[in-house]
Amino acid sequence: MRASAVLLAIVTAMIAAPTAAETTTYRVLFAGDDTGHLIVNEAGNNIAIDFDFKQNGRGPTIAEEMTLDDRGYPIAWTITGTQTFGSSVDEYFRVEDGVARWQDTTGTGEAAIAGDTLFYIDQNGSVYSRALLARALLADADGRVEVFPSGEATIRKRDTKTYDGPDGELEVTAYEILGLSYNPGLVMLDQDGQFFATASPRFSMVREGYEAADEALRKYAESLSTERFVEIQSQVAHNYDVPVRIRNVRVFDPERLALSELSDVVVFGKRVASVQAAGSPAPEGEVSIDGAGGTLVPGMYEMHGHIGQGNALLNVAAGVTSVRDTGNENAVLRDLMNRINDGTIAGPRITRSCFIEGKSEFSAATGETVATLEEALAMVRWCGSRDFHQVKLYNSMRPEWAETLAAEAHRLGMRVAGHVPAFSTANAMIEAGFDEITHANQLMLGWVLEDGEDTRTLFRFIAMKRFPAMDPNDEAVQYTIGRMLERNVAHDPTIAIHEHGLTAVNGEVAPLAKKVIDHLPTNEQRSLKSELFGTEGPEERAEYVAAFEFIKEVLARLHTEGVLLLPGTDLGGGIAYHRELELFQEIGLTPAEVLRRASYDMAVYLGQDEDLGSIEKDKYADFFLVPGDPTRSLDELRRIRMVVSDGVVYFPSEIYPWFGIRPFDEAPKVVATAD
Repeated sequence: MRASAVLLAIVTAMIAAPTAAETTTYRVLFAGDDTGHLIVNEAGNNIAIDFDFKQNGRGPTIAEEMTLDDRGYPIAWTITGTQTFGSSVDEYFRVEDGVARWQDTTGTGEAAIAGDTLFYIDQNGSVYSRALLARALLADADGRVEVFPSGEATIRKRDTKTYDGPDGELEVTAYEILGLSYNPGLVMLDQDGQFFATASPRFSMVREGYEAADEALRKYAESLSTERFVEIQSQVAHNYDVPVRIRNVRVFDPERLALSELSDVVVFGKRVASVQAAGSPAPEGEVSIDGAGGTLVPGMYEMHGHIGQGNALLNVAAGVTSVRDTGNENAVLRDLMNRINDGTIAGPRITRSCFIEGKSEFSAATGETVATLEEALAMVRWCGSRDFHQVKLYNSMRPEWAETLAAEAHRLGMRVAGHVPAFSTANAMIEAGFDEITHANQLMLGWVLEDGEDTRTLFRFIAMKRFPAMDPNDEAVQYTIGRMLERNVAHDPTIAIHEHGLTAVNGEVAPLAKKVIDHLPTNEQRSLKSELFGTEGPEERAEYVAAFEFIKEVLARLHTEGVLLLPGTDLGGGIAYHRELELFQEIGLTPAEVLRRASYDMAVYLGQDEDLGSIEKDKYADFFLVPGDPTRSLDELRRIRMVVSDGVVYFPSEIYPWFGIRPFDEAPKVVATAD
């Protein structure tokens, strides 16, 4: 793609001519709530940036100092501060004597400047650098720039829209930057080539004075995402109006925890038409897919999702055909579900949670925020008359409201789950009527907190360092387990995100990614070589690692005692979900039990087992194919060759390249027989 002559002239003039010192402020908005700022001070080719926002008690605090060359490329750049979860940032990039040198959380690197098209992609800076990259791409003859540390960025122009504010109407053009991450990076530049905004369906960062554009920007970002996924769907979704016979496969039976004899599974429309002996006579006019002796496994459930268009298809590719969304904006999620249900885009079946948060300075922007018990009850009743499976209460909810809200939710046929409200304990929420406790730390912090300690902040992560001082046999632990068993309370531990937060070390591949990292695009690889929770040094990291071992010991005890543990990541599912299931094996389940837990058990838990959870005649056609035996090794889950979701056939080898992911296995052979 080439930049227009007019825009190229604007960009070139803007870079070449030093400007007077100028300060521009941008507001960070989550679901319409102002949560922070981006302040950019420019003096000629020197830029200073102050970036700070907090949502749900966490967020980055970043300072940047940057010098650009006459093309607008960074040649000196420092980034300091803290990441979202508090880990420190000490990143730099500099060009000296024809050599580029950099440091980020993965370590240091250097490379000779070959030609004049290399642009450094920061790891922990603000989104403002995306505007600089966009201008560099627009000034490039073919809109394609090699980047440090590796890879190539390209740009695609989208629409031009007008937004009104204190500086009058601005003509703003949207661009997508491709090639660096799973999904495009959106950046919007005004008619002078200056950064105006970026947005997603839940978030926007917009020039101060133009905050009224927030909702329109978010809707526009969602529409662009939809267009992309509609295009992908047109290329990767295989809809057949004839029976589809998956030949020569073994079917995992979750109730028997065993594989069948070799079989043929026939799908017609959205449902399984029959399961037959392998080699059964096949009528003409079918589509035949050769399973080559592999295994069909029922579609799996991600039980702690925050689903969006960006990860919907990646979940399907990973064999996750159902997601319980545990917190989202109601209207955004409903629109997404409609697009999935009508086949516009691909995505898993979604079970919704009614996310209710109390009002405080730490309130999460997602969901509905209530200030009084009456408002909270009204929200429970609103959800009770719609398609919500459960109510999820959150950190800033008043603990004394929990019993009343739980009783009302139960009266309306909904379950109750959630975080433990600040200044309370899991024990108190179990007594109040919670059916499920969300996150391992939320369950266990009550054993180590002192009165008055506030879990609405990063402290709910930091306090886990106290866990190793306890023993899984302590009376406090046993009491909680006993009450969970008596009240039939389940637990959604999100083991993988705890492992990632507590054990990931800068410069080392995180356990989450060790088996997949070489398949991922550049920015995803960097993020998976970085710590999530910051530490002051090796001793503090050792405390966190010990805390994770304590968590696993307690979860193993919960499983042994009979508490139902639900597999969910809080990491978007997809490839991360496979690691979650491996961790379930580490706490005591066999591979076959893990597969049952991920499929049939969760269908039963959600009351969906009449249609889902196993591969049987008349059930929905939600399942996936792996080449080997996953009851022997869960590694097979990373080698999924085909997924059938709501009767539509997908091949991950066709899906993954759209996200910059190198496929893990090839698609099976497909043959259409003559009528």
